[in-house]
Amino acid sequence: MPLWLAATLAAALFQTWRTALQQRLRGQLSVNAAGVVRYLYGVPVGLAIFLLYLALFEAAPRPMGAEFLLWCAGAGILQILGTNLLIMAFGPRGFAVGTAYAKTEAAQGAFIALLLLGEELSALAWAGIGVCVAGTLYLSLAGRTQGLREILRATVQPAALFGLGSGFCFAFTAVCIKGANHALGGTELVLNALQSLVVTNVMQTLMQGGYLLWREPDQLRAVVATWRTSAQAGALSACGSACWFTGFALAPVAMVRAVGQVEILFTLAFSRWYLRESPTRTDILGALTVVAGVVLVLLGR
Repeated sequence: MPLWLAATLAAALFQTWRTALQQRLRGQLSVNAAGVVRYLYGVPVGLAIFLLYLALFEAAPRPMGAEFLLWCAGAGILQILGTNLLIMAFGPRGFAVGTAYAKTEAAQGAFIALLLLGEELSALAWAGIGVCVAGTLYLSLAGRTQGLREILRATVQPAALFGLGSGFCFAFTAVCIKGANHALGGTELVLNALQSLVVTNVMQTLMQGGYLLWREPDQLRAVVATWRTSAQAGALSACGSACWFTGFALAPVAMVRAVGQVEILFTLAFSRWYLRESPTRTDILGALTVVAGVVLVLLGR
């Protein structure tokens, strides 16, 4: 199995696991405090992974120029904005629509990477991305909307617009990460990915942590008070991000994002085996559609 594929599958698993764990923090932390948790508690773990890589492969950190730091700052800001937009999409009646449209990040990422990085894909890979997006839309909206006309009307609702904006930010985040990896130069792509992760997470901690200190100082105490669960969420976030960054370094952004849609399969598996919920016919059909899309993407590699 190619390293980029293994890293992407692991990233999707870690992300699902982290999301499930963060449910325990709902009601205890604000939106911004929950974001700080991911970065603040994730920095030590990401740094440990980076240092372990340096020791195992007798490598040295790459010199960091202004271009690299700008790419990292862009990735950090866009990921924070994407997360906040996604949460804003989760209104009383917008959860399904917002989630569905945020999942268009794979298709958006393919277009952005083509325009900015010149990453070209085969027709089969493009078809696979389309099938993956269709599968996630179906899983998110089936049973919650009344046909195609209502889905089209939903695209102008605030939840859909926030969701599309979130998907755009996440897609652009991946492009910035790729740009940071290229800016470091050299041939050790995994080293570049891990170094980019550490620098980006430190910047995110300072950016969102500074905002929290300015606007929500009381939440800083809550971040410390929930350290047991928060530290676990941060560790999973760092492991997942290390895998995402590695995937982006080794393969086209669009392919990594498309294969990463298997996250929804891990979510269904978690629901079935941990929460003891029985999958519906819709869940099975949507999951098979996502799998078919991933297979097409891999065949079009």
